[in-house]
Amino acid sequence: MSEQFRDQPDDFLRRADWTFPIPIAYGPGRFGELPAHCELLNLTNPLIVTDRGTSELSFISEAIKLLESFGIRNSLFTAVNTNPTYNNIVRATLAFQSGGHDSVIAIGGGSAMDAGKAVALTARGDLDLWAFDFDRDPPNLTTGSTFPPLLCVPTTSGTGAETESTAMITDTNRAMKFCVWHPLLKPKLALLDPELTLGLPKNLTAWTGIDALVHALESYCVPSTHPMCDGIALHALKIIWTWLPTAVNEPNNLEARGAMQIASCMAGVAFNKGLGLVHSISHSIGAEYGQHHGLINAITLPAVLRFNEPAISSKCAEIVSYLNVGGFEFGSLYYLICGLLDELEIPNSLSEIGVPSNASRSLAIRALNDSATQTNPRGASLEDLVKIIEEAIDLGR
Repeated sequence: MSEQFRDQPDDFLRRADWTFPIPIAYGPGRFGELPAHCELLNLTNPLIVTDRGTSELSFISEAIKLLESFGIRNSLFTAVNTNPTYNNIVRATLAFQSGGHDSVIAIGGGSAMDAGKAVALTARGDLDLWAFDFDRDPPNLTTGSTFPPLLCVPTTSGTGAETESTAMITDTNRAMKFCVWHPLLKPKLALLDPELTLGLPKNLTAWTGIDALVHALESYCVPSTHPMCDGIALHALKIIWTWLPTAVNEPNNLEARGAMQIASCMAGVAFNKGLGLVHSISHSIGAEYGQHHGLINAITLPAVLRFNEPAISSKCAEIVSYLNVGGFEFGSLYYLICGLLDELEIPNSLSEIGVPSNASRSLAIRALNDSATQTNPRGASLEDLVKIIEEAIDLGR
């Protein structure tokens, strides 16, 4: 990608502490500070929550040893699916309660952080997880009831979930993903160490990176006024556009890994403004077929862009201008994005990852009821969604 707007070489290698929107500790090697942060927060017995795949990576055992070296008791919960389920959260909550834990440390990608937040929602009260449904008024907490402290340590660069309150959980009975949250649940700390992402496989780096890109792009195109989120989204897009191919092709490039971790975090802040149809469709497909969220986003993005074109042309012109990549219209951005997806070897269509043509209507019905559909820049009917999904399955980009 173009060198003309690369930030200074050391920008993404320098340690920094930020307080917006929550306390954030960023920089290579910061993972070693985990016990010190626990001590500052008076955490004495955290439950470490991660997913099955991440649980076998070296930094999980390192976290346990670090905490124990400071005399901090802890337990590890790993029974979390790629798309966390309600049953995963019930089991993790029981582990929290039976272990007498006082806090949650979520380490991993979006699955681990979603699970960690969901456990924190239910760990100390008597409310069922679905009482925290995003589309309902948040429940009133009983007197003296508080959420346990939550620390988030992302090990991929895509989800952006480490600074905000929401979690996506699958209800397997309804084959749907639902967003749960409470405005009082905020992570006490996001610990961003790009060294944890070194060596992440090429495909996962690409999928999670496009997830971050979609977060920034969809949030910027949401038709509501939020200049702060818009500014963050634009700059996140710029960093991703510059550094994602390097992170994919040079997996041990710490500067590129740091750039992507910062951009992912920024895009996660930006989507407080809202998301769109890429995410509502992805939630539906992920709940039914269990494919990686970022991969589904990447494949679905072109079809959604084509549908949204009448409503986002001016936004696309602004993005292209900010990226300084030539052209001033929807087509310029669309073909640049498709070119990036080709470069990152993203499959062309949903059929290539096992989504059948006859699934479009059932997937559309679920996507129609997803909260992200409500903030899409162009209103979509059920038939619109069926057509978009059919194109993503059979035509692709």
